[in-house]
Amino acid sequence: MTRTYSLFSRVSSVVLVAAAMISMGSSLALASGSHEGGHEKMKKDMHGKMHDQMHNKGGHGHGAAASIGEPGVASEVTRSIEITMLDNLFEPESISVKKGETIKFIVKNEGEFVHEFNIGTAAMHAHHQEEMMMMMEHGALEADKINHDMMKMDMGGGKTMEHNDPNSVLLEPSKSTEIIWKFSKETELEFACNVPGHYESGMMGKVKFK
Repeated sequence: MTRTYSLFSRVSSVVLVAAAMISMGSSLALASGSHEGGHEKMKKDMHGKMHDQMHNKGGHGHGAAASIGEPGVASEVTRSIEITMLDNLFEPESISVKKGETIKFIVKNEGEFVHEFNIGTAAMHAHHQEEMMMMMEHGALEADKINHDMMKMDMGGGKTMEHNDPNSVLLEPSKSTEIIWKFSKETELEFACNVPGHYESGMMGKVKFK
């Protein structure tokens, strides 16, 4: 990959993130401009929206995760794969696995923005992108920062915005962590970053079964 392409990709990512945040800001401004309740009404309405969507869709995370595999056990790990997250791309750009294989992913964020490594189907990523946009709207997620206290906010019914699914990690710049995942079922999978604007700018890769 050439330096020119990397620079172009980085600029594209910045533009997409900025557009998402501008759009978010516009909607907040309109809400706060309401003559009925102002800022408090906006917070109440957004809280209600988040509550309804999390209950209707099973809460933050992926109830369907069981259909793509399961959390792995360290003693069953067959190999490790290092995943580097840059600004709008992954290295490597695709991975190959075997059905029944347990892999330890060592995930590092070497970009300047918050990034996610998430294993799922295209439909799961589309759903999660809506959740991530709500996290940004609520201030739990910023372009380069995760507001962990906001993540723990009670949305009702025991639901929060915490990003704690076993098939996914959300990392601030310069952070790293590990995921152990067992690919017990063969299906069409992607690994992706669902932070607003990132998936659309190409931050995803294919999981290929051998």
